[in-house]
Amino acid sequence: MTHPIVSRETWLEARRALLEREKAFTRERDALAAARRALPWVEVREDYRFESEIGEVRLGDLFDDRSQLIVSHFMFGPDWEAGCPSCSFWADGYDPMVVHLAARDVAFAAVSRAPLASLLTYRDRMGWRFPWISSLTSRFNMDFGVSFDEDALAAGPVSYNYRETPMRGSEAPGLSAFCKDEAGRIFHTYSCYARGLDAMNAAYQLLDLVPKGRDEQDLPFPMSWVRRRDEY
Repeated sequence: MTHPIVSRETWLEARRALLEREKAFTRERDALAAARRALPWVEVREDYRFESEIGEVRLGDLFDDRSQLIVSHFMFGPDWEAGCPSCSFWADGYDPMVVHLAARDVAFAAVSRAPLASLLTYRDRMGWRFPWISSLTSRFNMDFGVSFDEDALAAGPVSYNYRETPMRGSEAPGLSAFCKDEAGRIFHTYSCYARGLDAMNAAYQLLDLVPKGRDEQDLPFPMSWVRRRDEY
């Protein structure tokens, strides 16, 4: 690895110049976050049912007495033996965040189409504790654009990340946010997919700080290096 080597004074000059760009980016990110919060909402009228550790639950039950909910659409198909390695990469950071989210009136749950027993077995293997719910018997994943049936895939590109996209499989990652009002009505407020999930991965944010960065440019695909935490 070769790189320019300079004096401390020259480095400080370059660093201060970069700091101005970082500050501008931070201000733009704050403005973007405000625009995201200002998006209109859509009322969720479908009575989604899920299988949980305490039995059948509805979407409203996932709020756990809070008014806001974040759902991680975790890729784990009905007949898979294990969860997606990339989704697992993200999920390794969920447990420490859940308590902080709860302190700000936000509940969190992961939702996948695999049977509940498969989810809980894999969660135990990974050493996680966050709530994980099975949507196997509902259309929740399809309606929120992260699961696709065989007919849809056979017909060509499917709607993913708000555009027509060729898909190689039946599952894709995503994140959705919801709000519940005092009357118990539930609203879908936001969803993001693909690179929109990037900022939720703390490890990637740290890799962006080191000289090699993510070091993925010569790989077959960007996350081909990722393994489940017990497989490295």
